[in-house]
Amino acid sequence: MKYIFVAGGVMSGVGKGVATASIGRILKSKGFKVTAIKIDPYINVDAGTMNPVEHGEVFVTEDGVECDQDVGNYERFLDENIYTENYLTTGRVYQAVINRERNLGYNGKCVEVVPDIPNEVISVINSAGKRSKADFVLIEIGGTVGEYQNMLFLEAARMLKISRPKDVLFILVSFLPVPAKLGEMKTKPTQYAVRTLNSAGIQPDMILARSVLPIDEPRKKKISIFCNVSYEDIISAPDIDSIYEIPINFEKENIGNRILKKFGMKSKTSDLRDWQLLVNKINNGHKEIQIGIIGKYFETGHFVLADSYISVIEAVKHAAFSQNMKPVISWISSEDFEKNSKSLNELKKFAGIIIPGGFGNRGIEGKIKVIEYCRKNNIPFFGLCLGLQLSVIEFSRNVCGLKDATSAEFKQNSKNIIIDVMPEQKVLLKEKKYGGTMRLGAYDCKLKPKTISAMAYGQDLISERHRHRYEVNNNYKELLEKNGMVIAGTNPEKDLIEIIELPKHPFFVATQFHPEFKSRPLKPHPLFKEFIKACVKKDNK
Repeated sequence: MKYIFVAGGVMSGVGKGVATASIGRILKSKGFKVTAIKIDPYINVDAGTMNPVEHGEVFVTEDGVECDQDVGNYERFLDENIYTENYLTTGRVYQAVINRERNLGYNGKCVEVVPDIPNEVISVINSAGKRSKADFVLIEIGGTVGEYQNMLFLEAARMLKISRPKDVLFILVSFLPVPAKLGEMKTKPTQYAVRTLNSAGIQPDMILARSVLPIDEPRKKKISIFCNVSYEDIISAPDIDSIYEIPINFEKENIGNRILKKFGMKSKTSDLRDWQLLVNKINNGHKEIQIGIIGKYFETGHFVLADSYISVIEAVKHAAFSQNMKPVISWISSEDFEKNSKSLNELKKFAGIIIPGGFGNRGIEGKIKVIEYCRKNNIPFFGLCLGLQLSVIEFSRNVCGLKDATSAEFKQNSKNIIIDVMPEQKVLLKEKKYGGTMRLGAYDCKLKPKTISAMAYGQDLISERHRHRYEVNNNYKELLEKNGMVIAGTNPEKDLIEIIELPKHPFFVATQFHPEFKSRPLKPHPLFKEFIKACVKKDNK
């Protein structure tokens, strides 16, 4: 196996995740088996307990690991499932080392931060590579060089380089600012980032020059001289409209062959044609389509953090691109509709509305009002996880006549708890065992014939990923169906409701699972495709 470590310089959010995913896609196009690992320098054992406004979306793998959103980018670019071993946090590493020490796994020797913590990191990296039978293991080190939090992971990378000098490569993704008043791209911050990396015993083999503009020849030369990196190994990485252009741009700079040459390897094949066709389709979208996402995790001060719903955004894009459409996504706070019900009329301008997952009761009544408006005004609606639960509550209140219908998550003393927790979940909540205890990962779903969902999937049994604790109360299933709601999908093991539909509506579908986690740019999710088709149909009326 060959190992490529990707670190970030100057500032966070510089694009290490999509850069790592893009390099992986390029190496895969050259005939190699690739996997990718994300290292998060947090004490949290996983991302499940992190605030999405602060950290971004919590992505869920097939085997139920709650992890960083970059793992979603790896899956989308590589078109490969990522598993438990491919996500590391400081907390997870320390937990593993402490558990081994408690079980006498170190044979009584004194356990130290160095080398035992870095050795555990190396062990997990090797385990992930072996499970995937990878030729290349890409390891993204979260944070920015110079931060105390990721020093032990850099130490692991340094130690692996010592033991396997011909099999390890270091790439630094560094930001080059262009101050507005100066109008000149500055290299000094990157020079300092490289010096900081040098102080950790690591010399980058390549530098990805992130900036608002392509890097020019004078700056490349300056970085090459002062950072001790070959001129050809400084790769331009300017801002672009679509992240899916990044592999194409990198290949224009010959990054794939440069990496292979450093490892003394040659390309087995070279085929990015499908990716190029995707980029062509993205750049030549014939018509814009307006999609509204109703949420509460994107407001942070005066800024909008779309990362909270990144998989939903990308799934919408994948489906829209497949229909030669260009999605225009608007972020709408559900709390706006609680303050002013007249603002609901603004929803008419959208071709479709999505309510994604979430937790807690803030903004809930606003979302319920949105669902009611979409139901009554025939606006294509797609509910995800919490979106399904609120759809059932809205239907129970306004169609079934249960005015006090609610969820145990919001109110526990109501007569009609339409959304409740399973008995085993009640025990966990009572014991305050929150982390990693929800219904997580892939579960089967049996589809009802002749429903929108069954026709979209083209099969009667599917598997989708979950991340939730509350379920539709089956005691109300008969009442819901009697009043016209279609139970389009159920979990065959526990008879849990997975999909609901309203038949006399252009598109009213909600899922208990998260279909966005399995959407890929070259393989759009079938339900998102059907949603976009319904949106296009509405727009064309």
